Amino acid sequence: MRNADPARPRLHLVDATYELFRAHFAQPPRKAPDGREVGAVRGLLSTLMVLTRDATHIACATDHVVRSFRNDLYAGYKTGDGLPEELTSQFFLAEDAMRALGLVVWPMVEFEADDAIAAGAARFSEDAGQVLIASVDKDLAQCVDGTRVVMLDRKNDNAVLDADGVTRKFGVKPASIPDFLALVGDSADGYPGLPGWGEKSAAAVLSVFGTIERIPREASAWGIKVRGAEKLAATLAARSDEARLFKQLATLRTDVPLTEGFEDLAYRGARPELRALCEELGMPDLVKRVTRWRS
Repeated sequence: MRNADPARPRLHLVDATYELFRAHFAQPPRKAPDGREVGAVRGLLSTLMVLTRDATHIACATDHVVRSFRNDLYAGYKTGDGLPEELTSQFFLAEDAMRALGLVVWPMVEFEADDAIAAGAARFSEDAGQVLIASVDKDLAQCVDGTRVVMLDRKNDNAVLDADGVTRKFGVKPASIPDFLALVGDSADGYPGLPGWGEKSAAAVLSVFGTIERIPREASAWGIKVRGAEKLAATLAARSDEARLFKQLATLRTDVPLTEGFEDLAYRGARPELRALCEELGMPDLVKRVTRWRS
């Protein structure tokens, strides 16, 4: 990872809930001596040592519970229903393990992990030489700012997306990502977008007008050729309330009350309780790996 200014701090903001899920479904089950399932936590800690190797400052955001204020806005928004108990049982343990590793953890209840990351990027971008967001969530692309705030595309060989990279990937600038998702939907978060609108049509129109509010209701005023433009314009006009709601769901909150200052995020090493926790979970080898990780 190349920092915009190697002499300045490097802040990594990690979507730890995604990494916990990824570890659970990618790693074989693993039991602690007391019988608890801990495989996802082990995989999470191992991944964090890779994602944060070059960081001077680190924060990990979690969905302490899956539901958030967005569930009150839209009934179809994602919930924790159907998640395997052997995964959800590791949520709180994962947070304790990350703290023992010496990392700042932002556990979200009313807000989501993505909101905490967005708030952290907005608040600390002037303090860091570069902020790296490690997540696959499309909505976090709205936080990208030039080369100062970039995104690690965890599903695409860890490619780093700056503002130009976001535009190449989605066809719109970072600021238009909530509008883009409002039109095309986001299946991961449970809202469908508007019928007929796809990524190509949304990108074409938003690349000209920027926001759904600025898109003319008549396709004849668009000034660009888009397949099915008349029908798309009619759909947007008829379902503008839905589009605005979906945009609200996709817009990340930067007013999350983070209590830490920038220097609180500086990595200062694992805490003394890490050794005991690793012994308890049946993974004492991780203590040695942590020592090598920051050497």
